[in-house]
Amino acid sequence: QVHLVESGGGSVQAGGSLKLTCATSGIIESASCLGWFRQTPGNSIEGVAGITTTGGFTYYAPSLKGRFTITQDNAKNAMYLQMNRLKPEDTAMYYCAADRDCGEIINGTPRYWGQGTQVTVSS
Repeated sequence: QVHLVESGGGSVQAGGSLKLTCATSGIIESASCLGWFRQTPGNSIEGVAGITTTGGFTYYAPSLKGRFTITQDNAKNAMYLQMNRLKPEDTAMYYCAADRDCGEIINGTPRYWGQGTQVTVSS
């Protein structure tokens, strides 16, 4: 059973940075891909970044590449999202997710989801 718990969200001014953490369990047995997604009220969920559990492959939403960095640490059972030069439009609930099939991460339909952590960027 996969269990995901996000942390690290909060309020920051535009231009600032935040690092989100996703604590994972059951990943090795049940999932080979991890990802970060975000959602604002009234909008559909948006893929932010994805990474294989080996860390050998990453992808980013084109509009976010260069500001956001996804990493993972199997020894700590954790995945991270470093967010730099934050903008007000980055304000959203951020979710981590996992699936055995990396295609589900890319398609935005992973099987396992965390509860989310709120990020608010003020101008």
